[in-house]
Amino acid sequence: MTNNTKKLIDLIAGARPNFMKIAPIIEALKKDGVFDYRLIHTGQHYDKAMSGSFFEDLGIPMPDLNLQVGSGTQAKQTAGIMIGYEKVLLERKSDFCIVVGDVTSTMACAITAQKMLVPVAHVEGGIRSGDWTMPEEINRLATDAVTNYFFTTSSYANDNLSKAGVDKRRIFFVGNTMIDTLLRQMPKLRKPEIFDQAGLEAKKFIVLTLHRPANVDDPAKLKELLDAIVADTENDKIIWPVHPRTRKVLAQITSDFGERLICAEPMGYLEFNWMVKNSRAVITDSGGITEETTVMRIPCMTMRDNTERPETIEVGTNELIGTDPAKLSGYLKRLYAGEWKTGQIPELWDGHTAERIVRCLHDVV
Repeated sequence: MTNNTKKLIDLIAGARPNFMKIAPIIEALKKDGVFDYRLIHTGQHYDKAMSGSFFEDLGIPMPDLNLQVGSGTQAKQTAGIMIGYEKVLLERKSDFCIVVGDVTSTMACAITAQKMLVPVAHVEGGIRSGDWTMPEEINRLATDAVTNYFFTTSSYANDNLSKAGVDKRRIFFVGNTMIDTLLRQMPKLRKPEIFDQAGLEAKKFIVLTLHRPANVDDPAKLKELLDAIVADTENDKIIWPVHPRTRKVLAQITSDFGERLICAEPMGYLEFNWMVKNSRAVITDSGGITEETTVMRIPCMTMRDNTERPETIEVGTNELIGTDPAKLSGYLKRLYAGEWKTGQIPELWDGHTAERIVRCLHDVV
């Protein structure tokens, strides 16, 4: 993977979505041939779905290094990642470090690299929710405070950075690498077994994802939210891939939500996005899914009070509902009346973001 004649770039990943954002960059680096790279998995998230088939299905190479930090508190993980990455840099210092997204690994490796005098670029730099109760928002702020170069997904991110005093010469508006992966994988999307098992029909079911503490940690709040979803989705079935942690909360709820709410196991990337593409709509509290629904032109309702991806609302198919279940009814009425906005695809979300990033690297590495 590396030799001593080319400049070496570290690519940092700590969770499954990070690998999907990095995969197109690796492919572009290979085609370009100018740089060496090493893919470093911090081991921040252990994900049983990240088997060899995960990397093979998505065309992602296995990591060159795994720091195997494992689970723990925010502070424990941050310390473990910083110690592990510092050791890597002491053994062989890279010429450049690329971090992606907003997980703990993003922040920890950015800080470590800077202290070792390795320049840092942040893919998805500049996005902001304005909500400091989110660990991800703190990670974004801390990462961008020590970042040299910003590869941004939208004009909103560019504006956030400019308002913070970042020199425009350090901001590169390139697009969205997650969309590079989605467009590349679209022909490979595959129907999961649950589709036939549950008797689903295309465009006659809702995909539900919930994981944020504000929505799922309190059994009473979760019950209220699920009751509202079931009550206002007419005869559509609701398919919900439930995270194991949320399943424990769900077990405390005695209500019967009927046969239309189908709790499934978590799905792989190809299966989940097949479901999204074939659904009537998505109800979620995720950020990344709103990007994918926008590109697939699928109506999306976000059960959050804020978003770091306003372009999915201003341009795309997403609407910000808030966390009050009572507000969901009006949006679902619009959906079933056929009055949902069509939406457009945001600028530069065209599948060529990674190529633009690599061209920029020629000027900054």
